[in-house]
Amino acid sequence: MAMSSLFSSLSVPQLSTLSRRSALVAGILGVVAVIVSLVVGHGLFGIGMAMGLGLAMANFRLVARSAAKAATSGRQGRPLVGNTLLRLAVMSAVCLVLAWLVGPLGFGAIVGLALFQFTLLASVFMILLREPAMGESPGE
Repeated sequence: MAMSSLFSSLSVPQLSTLSRRSALVAGILGVVAVIVSLVVGHGLFGIGMAMGLGLAMANFRLVARSAAKAATSGRQGRPLVGNTLLRLAVMSAVCLVLAWLVGPLGFGAIVGLALFQFTLLASVFMILLREPAMGESPGE
């Protein structure tokens, strides 16, 4: 199941919970990354991680908004998937250019992007364990 179709199959309360939890976790991880990296003397890496987490969170908000619109309008997800992949490609390119120009900052941003994706998947997994997505019976 594609991530976009998974988002569109979540109920509005589930999507809202996922959005709040992801924003909270991304914020906490960003602050911790900056503090720890400053303490160990690699401040640019932590700032990059916070930037990557912020970019990924902004992308997630756009995906969630598009999935909610697609669910209410009955549209198929092909444009949604294309837009999401385009945004991810642009963010990845920005991070790679940053890594080339300012190594620690760019690598931190790449780690932040990846870290957000792992935390987002963990949050989706936890939500679906508690209550199945719309249209699924608890035994599926």
